[in-house]
Amino acid sequence: MEAFSRFCSGALAAMGALFAPVLPLVGCTTLFIFIDFLTGVAADRSRALREGRCWFFESRRAWRTILKAGFIWIAISMAWLLEEYVLGLPSLHLARLLAGFTCGVEMWSFLENAGELSDGPLFRAIRRVARNHITRRKEGVYEE
Repeated sequence: MEAFSRFCSGALAAMGALFAPVLPLVGCTTLFIFIDFLTGVAADRSRALREGRCWFFESRRAWRTILKAGFIWIAISMAWLLEEYVLGLPSLHLARLLAGFTCGVEMWSFLENAGELSDGPLFRAIRRVARNHITRRKEGVYEE
């Protein structure tokens, strides 16, 4: 039993060492996702109170956010493994591009949430752009 315990401990340490270079990217995207989640909850609450609806926290949304974060962590790790060990082209920076795209999407979502919570001119403009995009999509201006 002790040998099995040592084997498992060594295997976990090896996996940790293998993915250590990816940790800053995973940490950054996790921070962006967490901030977007918190502002999303606050914006949803603010919207419900403004509309006179009863607001409550839905664990379903929290679990969806956790699942999204897990998939993003896996995708960043896979992209890093692909560029580092399969393609052998570390200059592609696939993992960084994926993390950057994810952080950009989360930042846009944060700005939309901040627009719900704040009435600053920048946030009003972002809210207007988002509403125009949604309206045009509903009217069929964009083709899918």
